[in-house]
Amino acid sequence: MKRENVLMEALPYIRQFHGKTIVIKLGGHAMVDPTIMNTVIEDAVLLHYIGMRVVLVHGGGPEITEKMKAMGKEPKFVAGLRVTDKDTLEIAMMVLAGKISNTIVSLIAQNGARGVGISGNDGNLVIARKMDAQKVMIEDREEVVDLGFVGEIRRVNPGLLRTLLDSGYIPVVSPLAIDEQGRNLNINADTMAGELAVALDAGKLVSLTDVDGVMDAARTHIYHRLTLEEVESMIADGTIQGGMIPKLAACIYASRNGVERCHIINGNAPHNLILELFTDEGVGTMIRR
Repeated sequence: MKRENVLMEALPYIRQFHGKTIVIKLGGHAMVDPTIMNTVIEDAVLLHYIGMRVVLVHGGGPEITEKMKAMGKEPKFVAGLRVTDKDTLEIAMMVLAGKISNTIVSLIAQNGARGVGISGNDGNLVIARKMDAQKVMIEDREEVVDLGFVGEIRRVNPGLLRTLLDSGYIPVVSPLAIDEQGRNLNINADTMAGELAVALDAGKLVSLTDVDGVMDAARTHIYHRLTLEEVESMIADGTIQGGMIPKLAACIYASRNGVERCHIINGNAPHNLILELFTDEGVGTMIRR
C-alpha cells in the first residue's frame, strides 16, 4: 500500500476519536523490555498529539515478584491474585508508584509530551474495599483464603484525571486504591483500567498483552471482531481461560457501561497500537456491544 493511502485510511478513525479519551492498560513483556516500552510510549504520544486524551494504566506483577524474591520473600497467588500482606503491599507500592511509574513518565518526556504519575490512592481517585476471603480449590479440596490487602473498587472520582487531561498531560496511573478508612489496597490493573474507562466516558479501552488477541481453543486463529455475547459464551464454554479472563471481564464491564470499543492486542510488536486503531483490518481483537 502506498504511504499516502496508509495515512488516508487512518483519517476516518482519527476524526471519529479526536477529542475522546482512550485508556491504555500496559502489560506483558513490554513492562520489562525498555525497547518495547519506548515503542509503546511513542504510539501513546502520537495519539496524544493527534487529539486523543490518553490515560495509561500499568501493571507490574513480574517486577513486584522480582523485588520480593530479592528481599527474600516468596510470592503467593490464589486464583490468579497475589496474596498481599503488609510487607508485600509496601513492596508493591514501591515498585508500582515508584520505579515503574517514573520510568513511564520519563519515556513520555523523552518523546516530547508531558506525563504525570499518580496512583488510585492520590486525591481519592479510586475508593475500594478489602476483598472478601475467597473459596478456592487447593489439591482437590476447597479452602477459604484471605488475600490480604487486595481491593475491590467501589467508586472512581475522576476529577483529578479530568484536570490533568484538560491541562494537556498524559496521566500514568498505578493500580493502587484507598478504602474509606484511608488504608492502601492493591488492585488488579485490568480491573482498574476498565473502571477508569467507564468513569471517564472513554471512547476506547485497549489492553496490551503478550498474545495477538483472543484466540480459539486450538490457539491457531485470532478473532478480530467479537460481540459481548460471543465473549461471554467463549468464557462459559472454556475457550477462554487463564489470564485472558480478567482482561475480557474489564472489556465486558466497560462495554456494558458506555465505552464504545475495547481492544486486546500484542504490545510486543512495534506500533501495533497504531495499526489496531487506525487501519481497517487491525491486528488484534476488537470487542463491541
